[in-house]
Amino acid sequence: MTRTDVPSPGPTGLREQAARYALLPLRIFLGVTFVYAGLDKLTDSAFLSASGPGSIGELMHGVRDTSAIPALVDWALLSPVGFAVVLAVGELLVGLGVLAGLLTRIAATGGALISLSLWLTVSWQVTPYYYGNDLIYLMAWIPLILAGAPYLSLDSVIRSRRSRRTA
Repeated sequence: MTRTDVPSPGPTGLREQAARYALLPLRIFLGVTFVYAGLDKLTDSAFLSASGPGSIGELMHGVRDTSAIPALVDWALLSPVGFAVVLAVGELLVGLGVLAGLLTRIAATGGALISLSLWLTVSWQVTPYYYGNDLIYLMAWIPLILAGAPYLSLDSVIRSRRSRRTA
């Protein structure tokens, strides 16, 4: 065996480790943010109202005429409180799924759909576009949709157990 056949424990090993866990900070950030957003909505009685200051109804009426898809806002306004609860529970489930790494691609797709709908309605009128955070969240979900959570996740535990059973 020559010297070049021995794996280097130095920078190459560190780069491999960094690459392996590169999506972990993104998972943690998006997961915590969506859990927080969902809990914040569910515990805010003003937000969970059809009208009044800080309510989902007031917010949706305020963005209706400037949204990219006013019909989407009109649909949400049919039952603003129901929409707010579905949005909050969706954010909570997406955040928990991504944090645990359980059905990560599905959870990330849910997060992307929530971010897309909020971008097309609530933050569509923000100029310049990069001031609106919903578009940034939408883009941040894409790596997790593509890669899932291959490490430090329930998905990886399930995958390894399945491969042991089939082996």
